Amino acid sequence: MTDPNNKPRTVICVGDIHGYLTKLLNLWSNLRSQIDPDSFNTATVIFLGDYCDRGPDTRKVIDFLITVPKRYPNQKHVFLSGNHELAFAAFIGVLAGEFEAKETWKEYADNEEIEGWYKGEGYEKMHLQGRIWGGWFDVAQGIDCKGSIFDAAPTFGSYGVSHGSSELMKVVPEDHKKFLADVVWVHEEDDVCIETQEGVKRCKLIAVHAGLEKGKNAREQLELLKAKDVSVPQVTGLSGRKNVWDIPKELTETVVVSGHHGKLHIEGLRLIIDESGGLVGNPLAAIVLPSMKIVRYTDNLS
Repeated sequence: MTDPNNKPRTVICVGDIHGYLTKLLNLWSNLRSQIDPDSFNTATVIFLGDYCDRGPDTRKVIDFLITVPKRYPNQKHVFLSGNHELAFAAFIGVLAGEFEAKETWKEYADNEEIEGWYKGEGYEKMHLQGRIWGGWFDVAQGIDCKGSIFDAAPTFGSYGVSHGSSELMKVVPEDHKKFLADVVWVHEEDDVCIETQEGVKRCKLIAVHAGLEKGKNAREQLELLKAKDVSVPQVTGLSGRKNVWDIPKELTETVVVSGHHGKLHIEGLRLIIDESGGLVGNPLAAIVLPSMKIVRYTDNLS
């Protein structure tokens, strides 16, 4: 809801962090500097997922995210799961719900050797995404990976263990396990304002890491994401590409915001905020609503 002065509330959507603590801290500082204090301190902050892998500081990034609600008690915080968190959670055994692990493998079994799926301690009960995440990708395929196809080796290293080691299951702190277990797969927010060429619109907002499939029933997709259905081998809403790029037709007057795609793309009410893509030389960015202002960690405010 809007405040008594009818001032639209501020919504901040933060792109994929991918283990880069310095980028995150600088971006957070720039957001504080560029948004007036009252609006910043009461903002809804949606982190769009993919906090781990690629960069060197996954453990410290999660440490920071865990502290944010206590440090900013008047903000509302949403922590979305990305496909990388799903895989991390699967490897350390904290996925919510029950599933038959082997049933998640069948469709992709032909990829086991190429993707070097994890086959160490506990693999028999591990979801497919965890096995891929903790495995060793065959570099002979011509793709430069950090350990697995998820680039998970830096995450293992941030907890002081070697890539693919089952010791990770023991050394990840309990508050990190809880964080990974609690991240949501989708978030819906009513009465969000957004500035357009026609003026300020009041919309519904849906935040989901990759997006929603255009050709399938949107409500059914949302219900499955809310349920965090881990029986499927791959969650399209967290890992899709071209098939989740557009907004389903039935979602009129709805902002759909995602990360995941390694791009900054704003087209109508479809917002993709992943300018970094987890690459060391690319800027971590956030979008601020209703103004649609892009804030980057590289912004020079001096």
